[in-house]
Amino acid sequence: MFPIHPKSPAVRRAAVAAAAVALLAPLAAACGGDDDSAGKKGGGKDVRLTVLAASSLTDVFATAEKAYEKDHPGTDLTVSAAGSQELAAQVKQGSPADVLVTADTKTMDGLKAETGAPTVIAKNRLVIATREGNPDRVKGLKDLARRGLKVVLADDTVPVGRYSKEVLDRQGVAVKPVSKEANVRSVLSKVELGEADAGIVYRTDAASAPGKVDAVEIPAEQNAVASYPAATLKGSAHGAAAAAFVKWLGGPEAGKILRDAGFQKP
Repeated sequence: MFPIHPKSPAVRRAAVAAAAVALLAPLAAACGGDDDSAGKKGGGKDVRLTVLAASSLTDVFATAEKAYEKDHPGTDLTVSAAGSQELAAQVKQGSPADVLVTADTKTMDGLKAETGAPTVIAKNRLVIATREGNPDRVKGLKDLARRGLKVVLADDTVPVGRYSKEVLDRQGVAVKPVSKEANVRSVLSKVELGEADAGIVYRTDAASAPGKVDAVEIPAEQNAVASYPAATLKGSAHGAAAAAFVKWLGGPEAGKILRDAGFQKP
């Protein structure tokens, strides 16, 4: 075998190729990295976010999900709705998720070790849901103590249940519910199906069942205001994308979706 001269064409070609590889390596690494920015506008790696949301957000978040995914093609949202206390238990048990939205600040405050700084995205108020046409002529909170009226409430561990107890206690109304439910949608369902004559739900929940229930307004001075905080979860594998979604929830586009569904400004 003949030795190759250090200045021969073969050596020069090899040196040029090695230099090119060295220059391209950092670029390739940057393009192939796991970057949550792909969940924003403009291509890149897809991001799947799991959002834990209070039951009363079920319908409006279905609309928000479609709007966000349309505007952010790199992000796929999965919304899991349940009572806020159930969501809190899931978070504490380490269930994989990225964003949490509860129907009260108390539940969120109890999860400070597991969440980022929360942002209140909306507010809500209570109404009395009755069977369609309000055949029992329920006019206010005091009527819920009427003998023979079947009333269903949410359990006291649920935000809407605590709000309900608060307004009833403040008015000195003693109600003996036929059942206490795990979330506000279960209360609404009992009234819809005729298994209860009335129940206390959020205004937005009653509005989601037109032609199935009637809503009796509770005066502002007797009512309670529910706040909905949203926060990222520290255990999220997609922190940047989760933060982007929470920021969007507090912005004008999500705000309009929430207002259209009957939620109030934060």
